[in-house]
This record gives sequence, C-alpha cells and structure tokens, in this order.
Amino acid sequence: MVCLESDLQDGQMKEVEVGHHSVLLTRYDGKYSALGNQCTHYGAPLSQGVVLGNRVRCPWHGSCFNICTGDLEEFPGIDSLPCHKVKIQNSKVYVTVNNKHSYVSSVFVTELFSPGIASLMCAETLRQEKFGGRIIMVSRDHLLPYDKTRLSKVMNVESDTIVLRRMEFYHQYDIEVWLRKEALSVDTEKKTVTFDDGLVQNYDQLLISTGCRAKALDVPGTKLDNIKMLETPEDMLSENNVKFYMNDMVTEIKGVNGKVKEVVLKSGKVIPTDVLIVGIGEKNSLLYSFLLWPLTVTLKGIYMRTNVPDVFCAGDLASFPLPLAKNKVVNIGHWQMAQAQGRVAALNMLGKETELTSVPFYWTVLLGKTIRYAGYGEGYTELVMKGNIQEHKFLALYLKNDEVIAAAGLNFDPAVSAVAERLSSGKVITKKEAQSDDLSWLQMS
Repeated sequence: MVCLESDLQDGQMKEVEVGHHSVLLTRYDGKYSALGNQCTHYGAPLSQGVVLGNRVRCPWHGSCFNICTGDLEEFPGIDSLPCHKVKIQNSKVYVTVNNKHSYVSSVFVTELFSPGIASLMCAETLRQEKFGGRIIMVSRDHLLPYDKTRLSKVMNVESDTIVLRRMEFYHQYDIEVWLRKEALSVDTEKKTVTFDDGLVQNYDQLLISTGCRAKALDVPGTKLDNIKMLETPEDMLSENNVKFYMNDMVTEIKGVNGKVKEVVLKSGKVIPTDVLIVGIGEKNSLLYSFLLWPLTVTLKGIYMRTNVPDVFCAGDLASFPLPLAKNKVVNIGHWQMAQAQGRVAALNMLGKETELTSVPFYWTVLLGKTIRYAGYGEGYTELVMKGNIQEHKFLALYLKNDEVIAAAGLNFDPAVSAVAERLSSGKVITKKEAQSDDLSWLQMS
C-alpha cells in the first residue's frame, strides 16, 4: 500500500517506494498509474519533473513519457519506462512491482544509414513498427553509435561506456552494422550506393544522416602535434582552470620543435600554450563522406523526405521547417532533434505520415553546473528574468510578439521542462504570465 486514493488529484504525482524500487505514482483522468521513476536517459527522478495531461517530462534533459503506458514520447531517452500494476481496494492504492520487467525499446525499407543517433532511432522505429525487411547501417567510423553529448561533459570517458546499444542488440533485432566503410557515390536512378572498397549496394529507401565533423582553425600552425580536436571519445578535456578571452579570436599558432608554444589573438595578446584544444563548432559531414555524390539534397516539408524519391535526411545536416517558429526553415544540430528526426523519417518510410513537432531542448555542463534551454529564441524582442544571475539561480524567458518562445535556466528545475511541455502542447505562454510573480505554472517545488 503506497497511499490513500484521495492523496492525489488529477495532474499530480509523487515518488513512492515499493520494496527497493523507486516508483512514480501519477493520477490522470481519475485513474492511478505507476511507472519507474528514473528517466531512461541519465536516470533523473521524474517525480521532480513536470506533468501535463497524460505526459511527464524529465527535469534534466526533457525526455517525455506517457504516464498511462510508460511509452517514450520525446527524446533524448531511448527506452520506455517499466509500467507496474496498480490496484485500488478499500480506498487504498496498492502497487505491485514486477522484478523481471525489462525496458521496452523505444523508438529503422532500408537500407543505408550513417550510424549516429538519428540512424539508430530510425532503425529502432522501423523494427518497433514491425518492419521485417533488411536494415543496414553504414559508417566510416570504427565505433557503434555512442552518446556524443558526454564527450564535452565527462572527464576520462571510455569509448565502451558510452555506446548506446551493444552489438547484441543489433543482432537481436537483425540490424546490420557496417563499420569502417565509406560511401563514395549514390545512383538515385539505379538506387545504388558505391563504397570505398568497391561494393555496390542496392537500396529501397535511403536515409542520409552523416552528422557533422569538428571545424579546424584556419590559421597558420594548425598542423602542430599537440593540437587536439574535441570530436571523438579519444579527445578529452583534462583541466578545470578555464579563462575566457571574449570578443577576440585566434590569428596564429606558434610552435617550437613541431609543437604549440604560443597562441596569438587578434587583440595582440600572446598566450603561452602547452596543449591547444579546438572546439569551434562543426561543418556538414556531407562535405566529407558524400562530396562525390551527384546529389543535391533538399528537405521537403516536415516529414524528413528530400527532393529525391525514397531518399530521407535526418540529423545535423538537415535543414527543416520548425512548427514552433512558424515553419521557418532552420538547422538545429542537437542530439534530441536528431533522435526525433530519425524516428519521423522511419515512420514516413513506412507510409505513416508523421510530422516533426518536437520542441528543441538543449543542455550543457560548465564546471559542474548545468544550463538548460528549450524552444527557439531567434528574433526575440524581450527578456523576462526570474531568480538571480549572481546567485547562479535564474530562469530567462525569451518573448516575441508578447509570447514566450524559449527559456534558459540554471538551478531552476524543472522550469525549463515546464516551458518545453507548454510549448509542445500548443498552449501559449503570455507575456503577462511570464512577468507574474506566481510561478505555479512552472511546477516549482
């Protein structure tokens, strides 16, 4: 027995303990549900998140789950939640946990994918939707799809600890993974792709999700040995003592004996340097793997289809109309959007016309502090602040045409998730509501 039937009203939730299990108890439309309380992304307690209607949104990174079924409804989580049995007897609520419950895969006719998160979600969705044909994921890299978000946030991460699915998973669901193989050209008339080893592979439907590669500095000295690109699991940050030089830029890298010795800035400042780590953004991998393709890819609408029949596109290289921004064509190179695009591409491959409606949700970690951002704030005209920036606890609400279009927060959970869920539901957040001292709509505890 976890509570009385009268303890929760519709739209409320609480964490309860059943044995050694943390369970999220919710009530919606008069009915109780019990789910695993840990988000399947990084394990955040969902009881500290946001509930709206029949969905609960993670307070950390914005994953959404159906509170009645546990199904994953928004990324970056990649698994659904375990769903437990609830019984009401004598006005008391009882929960039974099945210890043998295994996570249900959330979520790719082929057949060719570049295995990042977009292609993985596409593959999983195809299998979840009972597609029985052949699926091939192809990559020039040597690793299975891995969690790239951790590369700039976790020190000393090992490659095998951030792999999203083990090889056993691909075998179980009959998904072929070809690593260290590069696509050189595609013939959209014959529906074939030619690889660097001479193999020519037929496809029925093709997803291009090549992602991006890190940009290099375009200045003298970039070939010196001790310059590191922040791009793969082998590239790690190693120091916390960070100093920023704002409104400046690198103009030259000077070396001694083939190694970096100094970095020269536009302002004239010369910085003694032992190791230079370059993290200045990204550029399309289309310029790499697919440079020789006789193919101009243009997305049509919000279904991840291109102008070429049976060719789809997802991930960092995709520019697409964003409903949240009045269908303005945007490019959002972020993890959660790539996942959503992969899933939408798969559903449309199967003829299940599905639009991309996700609300962008970002996060970053600086010296142990996590900043969260949701929405699309380009062109905002007004900023409403809650909390105190100096105390490192604040929420910034970005407004355009007297409506909130985005939010950024630090130590203000689950406010950013609350904004994301409101935007996702299509409910306008007015200027008056944003300026109000009443924060109840943000579900702050």
